[in-house]
Amino acid sequence: MIGRIVQINDLSDPRGGASKLAVQAACDLAARGHDVTFITGDSGASPALRSAGVEIVALGQQRLLAGGRARAMVTGLWNRAAHAMVRDWIVRNDSPATVYHLHGWSQILSPAVFAALDPVRERLVISAHDFFLACPNGAFAWLKSGEVCPHRPLSAACLATACDRDGGAQKLWRSARQAVQRRAYRPGSSPPVLAIHAGMRNFLTRAGIPPRSIITLPNPVEPFSASRIVAERNREVLFVGRLEETKGADLAAEAAARAGAALTVIGEGPLAERIRRIHPDARLLGRRSPAEIRSFAARARMLVMPSRYPEPFGLVAIEAAWSGLPVILAHTALLSDDIVACGAGFAVDPRNVDVFATAMRTILEDDVATQAMSEAAFTATRSLALTPAAWIDRLEAILSQRIAGAQCSHAACLPRLARLQDAVDFLPQDCASTTSTS
Repeated sequence: MIGRIVQINDLSDPRGGASKLAVQAACDLAARGHDVTFITGDSGASPALRSAGVEIVALGQQRLLAGGRARAMVTGLWNRAAHAMVRDWIVRNDSPATVYHLHGWSQILSPAVFAALDPVRERLVISAHDFFLACPNGAFAWLKSGEVCPHRPLSAACLATACDRDGGAQKLWRSARQAVQRRAYRPGSSPPVLAIHAGMRNFLTRAGIPPRSIITLPNPVEPFSASRIVAERNREVLFVGRLEETKGADLAAEAAARAGAALTVIGEGPLAERIRRIHPDARLLGRRSPAEIRSFAARARMLVMPSRYPEPFGLVAIEAAWSGLPVILAHTALLSDDIVACGAGFAVDPRNVDVFATAMRTILEDDVATQAMSEAAFTATRSLALTPAAWIDRLEAILSQRIAGAQCSHAACLPRLARLQDAVDFLPQDCASTTSTS
């Protein structure tokens, strides 16, 4: 029986996918009657958490580089204040029925959070929203070229590879942080790791995380539209995401300009001015509410997700596909093979702007093909993610199983554990399944 659930994340402001899911998990679990605490590195000023009745424990710090590079070099390796905050909360409040769920730590909490959580390790679950659990740069890629990295993290080949876009000194610092993290985390005896796509497994095991510790838990998705968007009647290319190099919004602008396509960009970030220069006619709408995004999606012909580095999931791609929008996504995204196999869009190298533009023109100019992609996206991609209700069911079962495992130390508990394991009924990661999660 769960007594309290502690969600831990760098940020309580749900702008990025990982933070959005951390906040959603806390709110949804609280709505089911659980006592929930949210431990965060930022100010904790989250209206969603407060309205859900979640207890907030906040460090009051900012993202890594907000306080300057010199400070980031120190606190990014080991944030003493974060360690003390988490450690002290555990000393004051922990009980045998308290379960801990760690999301993100690379921006504020640092590897110190693993040391603080060590006393409750047997009741800890970790979500892998990205690759920072395993890879120094968090992407398993050469950040300048986007090429997928084949090396084992912290191996001689890894350390000799200049994969960081900010140069060798930054790679050295990232490697040092990974070494500190590995010592505190101890991947060989890892607590359960919730991977958002089955394709993450091969990357995570390279860092020494045992396959048995990795559980595939696809992300929850709420589509832009409950009915199929009639994409073949629309003309706009839609981008939704942070306007940062990682997400490739500038690549989308360049390809759309070359294809002569109308482009709508939803999101904010440092690339806004570059996008305006590349595609002067693009509509840059800034950050918008979910309701507003739905209204713009209803006028879109396709969605593009041109991430420069391997995208472990890509929530926006499934939000679009489940709404009937064809998707063009980077060939390195773990969802790319799934989307193509479902007939729901194209996978391209977004850095090859001519190829990217050609894919856009194909969808823009062929109404019959676009309708087929739209219908396939709407009907054939349902096995690639979970509805929010199904996701929270499975997360709740995993947390319950973790508590039961910590409390059971004799043979009489084995049947109970087996029943809990059966409750965690994961969907296949392919389009062959006819199971619908809608």
